[in-house]
Amino acid sequence: AGHIIEDPNLFYAVSIVQPGRTPEELAKAMKISVSKVNEILRVMQEPISLETPIGKEDEAQLIDLIEDKRSPSPINEVTFRMLRERIKEALSMLTPRERMVICLRFGLEDGYPRTLEEVGAIFKVTRERVRQIEAKALSKLRHPRRSRLLRGFWDGD
Repeated sequence: AGHIIEDPNLFYAVSIVQPGRTPEELAKAMKISVSKVNEILRVMQEPISLETPIGKEDEAQLIDLIEDKRSPSPINEVTFRMLRERIKEALSMLTPRERMVICLRFGLEDGYPRTLEEVGAIFKVTRERVRQIEAKALSKLRHPRRSRLLRGFWDGD
């Protein structure tokens, strides 16, 4: 059944775009014989092994073309790595205390954002003082010279 039809994608498109068409209608639309349409329809119903060789010299298998939804995409991985580097660079412009407050509050190091109270306990200051340090640090990060580092990583840009 290897070369039943020259363009299987075209057959698939015609049969999907206009479902319910008879083999005769598909044959006419594709300019092929009804017997060929019936053969194609039969083959389309048969299960296909993921190890089915593909390509001119069978150097690959069908499974090689199937995306693994569980693994992160290379583009997302690179983008995330670039974002981490840019965040690190932007945070380097803060004082060590401001940097630590931002990292703790937003969970940048371990993925666990801390409350004002939790950060206050670490630094032995009030939650209000932590809020002030955070506000000052965020204000610095919003400065055009610093915020340019992160442009393009959020929606809308």
